Amino acid sequence: METAMPPLAERVGGRATRSAELVLTGGEVFVGLGLGRERAVAIADGRVLAVGSDEQCRSTAGPGTVVVDLQGRTVVPGLIDSHVHVVRAGLTWSWELRWDEVPSLREGLDVIARAARQRPRGEWLAVVGGWHPGQFVEHREPTLAELEEVAPDHPVYVQLLYERALLNRAAMRACGLDAGTPDPAGGRFLRDEQGAPTGVVTGVPAFNAVLSAVPAPDRAAAVASTRQLAEHLLAFGLTGVVDPGGFGMDADTYAPLFELWRGHALPLRTRLYVCPTAPGQEEADVDGWLRHQASGFGDPWLRLTGIGEIAAFGCHDMEGLAPHEVTPESAAVLERVGERIAARGWPLHLHAIRDETIDAVLDVWERIDAHTPLAGLRWSLAHADAISSRNLGRLEALGAGIGVQDRLVYRGGDSAAAWGAEVAATAPPLRRMRDAGIPVGAGTDATRVASPNPWVSLWWLVTGGTLDGSPPRDPGERLTREEALHCYTAGSAWFSFEEHERGTLRPGARADLAVLDDDYFTVPEARIRELRAELTVVDGRALHAEGAFAHLADPSA
Repeated sequence: METAMPPLAERVGGRATRSAELVLTGGEVFVGLGLGRERAVAIADGRVLAVGSDEQCRSTAGPGTVVVDLQGRTVVPGLIDSHVHVVRAGLTWSWELRWDEVPSLREGLDVIARAARQRPRGEWLAVVGGWHPGQFVEHREPTLAELEEVAPDHPVYVQLLYERALLNRAAMRACGLDAGTPDPAGGRFLRDEQGAPTGVVTGVPAFNAVLSAVPAPDRAAAVASTRQLAEHLLAFGLTGVVDPGGFGMDADTYAPLFELWRGHALPLRTRLYVCPTAPGQEEADVDGWLRHQASGFGDPWLRLTGIGEIAAFGCHDMEGLAPHEVTPESAAVLERVGERIAARGWPLHLHAIRDETIDAVLDVWERIDAHTPLAGLRWSLAHADAISSRNLGRLEALGAGIGVQDRLVYRGGDSAAAWGAEVAATAPPLRRMRDAGIPVGAGTDATRVASPNPWVSLWWLVTGGTLDGSPPRDPGERLTREEALHCYTAGSAWFSFEEHERGTLRPGARADLAVLDDDYFTVPEARIRELRAELTVVDGRALHAEGAFAHLADPSA
């Protein structure tokens, strides 16, 4: 599946054999980790035609070439989020209210109040994760009274990560929550001394019980919403995403995404992991995917990668904050499923946060590897925040990778309480991962437990900073800006066997890039979180363009 490309020097010198369609000159072009920086880049037929000096790239121009002066702006390879739940989030993105980029609780409440004025009385108003009180100047979450005040005539639902959700009285009425409502298994409706629900709910089953009362969007609305989410991500400089699957991801969930793709209207390169739908169905569901699909099915815009992030429900340690035992029965399910996946040569991307979970998973993987070598199959762990040096060594020996996400921006304090301060101080051990030669891709795990903003994640990779007031990651486990960007580009492309044609700006690579509104490599660390893309090019097309680049926007996009 790997695409070989000629060395950089063979394509930069001399005049190109065909004319470029777009030439960006006068900038600071980061070609890729260890590949240096140049002044200009030329694009033709959706690929990088040349990268080098202004003169070298201008020499590729023909009569119809668009030549743009970057005026010193920074160009980076298009960002790729290695683990983001875009399929599920896309279904309701345009309907949900977002607090991801809101700097104060007051402004967050204003978002709800404005929606209440604009939407019909009785329509749900929901903020479903992606924020943390630490981002607010008030450093607190809303009260039930505040939600009641800003939207008394609308059901309001505000979810904080996977910790708890708040409902106003209209929301409790709308979902039938009263003193007689039983708690769902694994969830709780908190109650007052008289047994009446307070409006605070905890646990995913309780969240789902409430959200099941919200009318689902029709197909057309879900398709438009998915497109809107993709456009939102383009504005950050994202050109690709990897969706890891997850709870509730049955085949019908993917219909809006595939409709966009079939209509040639999907603006982000999307790679999919698919997974079982329910405990007890793991083997049957995986057999169904393996029987009817093939890893790599699709095209450069949409492609099936493998199985993830659940292969055996009993091996999923949720948020990693509570002790989790992988029972012999669960390990046996994982082994039977894993054997099938490996025999078909499919990648596997498996959720595991705690080291004891990782230990049990690697026991299984090593047994499979003994008769079906995993090296080259692109098996990987998702998260692996608390992984030990011992298990890093085992992972490296298997040829497996890790997808890391900035979940700990929001959960540093909770993680320290669960794992101990010493483990949390180095979680995840990014430097040890790289020193071990383990492929690492970066992402967010958005949209419930984090914002999809890649620059928050890059800030976290570089600084180890948090929003919950907990200490930053130990300096010895942080990355340089170049290393962090590599994880968010070529590192993420590794999971779908594409690191040789995506994630760098070498000649022959796919022409996916972002022109930033400031220099990622020199801005103060605190400013990394605020970066945005003024121009995002995917497959050589300007799919996001603003400001000085607005005239480049592809009219067919």
